[in-house]
Amino acid sequence: MPEVCLYFQVHQPLRLRRYTFFDIGRIHDYDDEAENRRILNRVAEKCYLPAGKLLLELIGQYGGAFRCAFSISGLFLDQIERHRPDVLEGFQRLAETGCVEFLNETDSHSLAFLFSPREFEAQVLRHRERVRSLFGQEGTTFRHTELIYSDALAAAVEGMGYRAMLAEGTEKILGRRSPNRIYRPACCKKLKLLLRNYRLSDDVAFRFTDRNWAEYPLTATKYAHWIHRIRREEAVVNLFMDYETIGEHQWRETGIFDFFRALPGEILRHEDFRFRTPAEAAASHDAAGEIRSPSFISWADDERDTTAWLGNAMQQDAARKLYDLEPAVRRREDPRTLRNWRMLQTSDHFYYICTKWFSDGDVHRYFSPYESPYEAYINYMNILDDFSRSVKYEKERKHEGSKGTLPV
Repeated sequence: MPEVCLYFQVHQPLRLRRYTFFDIGRIHDYDDEAENRRILNRVAEKCYLPAGKLLLELIGQYGGAFRCAFSISGLFLDQIERHRPDVLEGFQRLAETGCVEFLNETDSHSLAFLFSPREFEAQVLRHRERVRSLFGQEGTTFRHTELIYSDALAAAVEGMGYRAMLAEGTEKILGRRSPNRIYRPACCKKLKLLLRNYRLSDDVAFRFTDRNWAEYPLTATKYAHWIHRIRREEAVVNLFMDYETIGEHQWRETGIFDFFRALPGEILRHEDFRFRTPAEAAASHDAAGEIRSPSFISWADDERDTTAWLGNAMQQDAARKLYDLEPAVRRREDPRTLRNWRMLQTSDHFYYICTKWFSDGDVHRYFSPYESPYEAYINYMNILDDFSRSVKYEKERKHEGSKGTLPV
C-alpha cells in the first residue's frame, strides 16, 4: 500500500546588515534586525499562521488520517521565540495532535559537516535538544541542510542514533530506480533513506503558478491522480518542499490554500493510499536496496550538488576563512562569539554569492537581498574581517592585559 509523506522545511536566515569597509573595527552587530523582523512578520501573516491553521483543521477533519512533518531551523526558532510567539504556539499545537513529526537538522542551517565534523555534531545535538524541549519529541529522523547527503554523512548520522534520513531522489544515486521506495545507505546497517520525488514536489513548489507549464493549472484532483498512478508495490511518495510554498512563494491568490485544503481528501479517496510521517514510513518498510553516494548531493539547482554554495572561488574562500576561525572561536569560550560564528555559517550567505546565470539564476536572485553575488561576497567578507579581528584581538588582549579599540 503506497504511503504519502508530506514534509515541509521551515527556515528564515538572519540576513546581514549592509557592512562597508569603514564599519570594520567599529560595528560588531552583524545581522539586520529590522529587516529580519519585517520579513518574519510578513511571512508569518501570509504563510506560517494561516497554513498552520489549515493543517490543524485538516488533521481534525480526517481524524488523524492526514499527517505531515516539519524540519525547523534553529535560526527560525530563535526568531519566533523572540518576535512571534504566536507562530511558535501554532507549531506546538500541531505537535500536540500526535500527527506531526519534527525532524532534526543542523541548528544554524549550516554546511558544517563539509568542514568540521565536530561543529556538525554540536549543532545537531543542540537542535535535537530544542526540538525535545519545544515540541516534546525525541528526533529519530534527520534532514541535513538543503538535503545535502553523502555516504560519509549517512554514516555520521547513523552513529548519532538516527533511524531515518531524508535525501534528494536524484538519478545520480538512483540510476533507473524509483525514488518511491525505502533504501539503505550502503555504508550503514540500520539507517533508512527516504528520497524526495523531486518531480512531484517541484510541480507544487515551483510550477504551480507557471502559466507556460503544460499542466497548468494544477488542481488537487489532477495531482492526486498522478500519485494514484504510482504502482502499488512502491512504498512511499515523498513530497518535500519549503513551508513558505503555502502563501509566500505561491500567494493565496494563486489558489495554493485551496489546493492543500482539497489534497488530503483527493489522495485518501483511493483506499490504497494513506499519509505517513517519515519515521512511520521508515519503520513500516524494509529497504528495497542500497544507495551509494561517495560525493555530496543536494536538492538545489539542476546539478543537485553543492555548487549552489561552494561552486565558485568566492564561496570557497569565504567558507574556508570562516571555518579556519574555529580553534580561535572555541578558545574564547564566549557565547556571543560562538553565536556570531554560527550565524555566519548559515548556508544562505554562501547561496547569495552563487554566480550561476542560466536556469537556476532566477531562483538565486529571488532569494537574495543583494544586487549581485559580488556585492554579497564583499559584504560578507567585510563582516568576516571584523569578526576575525575581534576574535584575534580578544585573544591578544587577554594574553597581554591591554585595552584599546579594535585594530582596523
